Amino acid sequence: MPQSRRHIRSEPPLTAPRRALPGRAEPPVTARREVVEAAQPAPPPPAHEAAAAKRVRIDRQPTPAPAPEDRAPQMAEPSPRRRATQPPKDPAPSRLTYRMHRLWLTPIYRAFFRVGLPAFALTLGAGLYLSDDTRRTALADKGAEVIRSIQERPEFMVNLMAIEGASPDVGDAVRTVLPLDFPVSSFDLDLEAMRQEVAQLDAVAAADLRIRPGGILEVKVTERVPAILWRGDDGLMLLDKTGHRVAALSSRLERPDLSLISGRGADAHVPEALALIDAAAPVALRLRGLVRMGERRWDVVLDNEQRILLPEDGAVEALERVMALTQAEDMLARDVHVVDMRFAARPTLRLSPSAVTEMRRLQDIKTGASNG
Repeated sequence: MPQSRRHIRSEPPLTAPRRALPGRAEPPVTARREVVEAAQPAPPPPAHEAAAAKRVRIDRQPTPAPAPEDRAPQMAEPSPRRRATQPPKDPAPSRLTYRMHRLWLTPIYRAFFRVGLPAFALTLGAGLYLSDDTRRTALADKGAEVIRSIQERPEFMVNLMAIEGASPDVGDAVRTVLPLDFPVSSFDLDLEAMRQEVAQLDAVAAADLRIRPGGILEVKVTERVPAILWRGDDGLMLLDKTGHRVAALSSRLERPDLSLISGRGADAHVPEALALIDAAAPVALRLRGLVRMGERRWDVVLDNEQRILLPEDGAVEALERVMALTQAEDMLARDVHVVDMRFAARPTLRLSPSAVTEMRRLQDIKTGASNG
């Protein structure tokens, strides 16, 4: 067997820096590369490597193709090279997806799916549930029970009523028109309707109702002030300064401090009557009242059956002229029965019967003396 040759080719040393240890200097490392070429054939491989190579050859033998009847429809897997050469997937949406997106961008469709459809589902469910009479009755009873339990809580209960600004008679009348059975829930009280009921009383000018803390119903009443007494077809009535009825009287002696008016339609002209009474202040002690004549004008009635006939228009001014004559000439202290002021340009005096008799006697005496 020929002697093997070795060709050794030396290369320049390669130096590589090494990390120096602390406190110690390391010399540079020289690396050589040797290329050995063997002239003789390589030795045979070991036995286990030969067995492994044999197994690889056996595994690489082609597998016999199956019979036509045993073949199953299988999809051939694309090779890596073919998979890599396929074009990328198109990112554009499909036609159906595009149309759905366009519909969703429409406000009416979006409102329908967000609001209309849930509302329809809720309404349908509620309608199906309430279609049964038993369920409706049970639900109504439950709701009424819950409401009643809230309304009858102690803080919402009214236990008594307090009336302010009313006389005892008016207070009794208020309690009559408001027959409340205490305790009662404040939710069961209609304060506005109750206020209107109280305001309809003749003696009440205004009313105010409110619920005070502590369960007290406060009724504040403003009474009408009687200003004049009217004798009508229904008897004696107390009227305020506007002519509104206040109360009924059984006797004139119950209110002797008020002036009296009578006649049909006198209650509709109370302000004018009060003005005439003020103008007749100089004879206030002799004034018995005013009478409405024919629903057109006034007559002032004094004691001793004296009357002052006033015109339809300017009645107050005509009465003031009469009062001026009375203060100047003491006209009403004479035997004058009627002072007719219906014609302002021609006032007329009518004497009493006794004065007429006396005047005639005096005329007869005067006539007899002149004849003798």
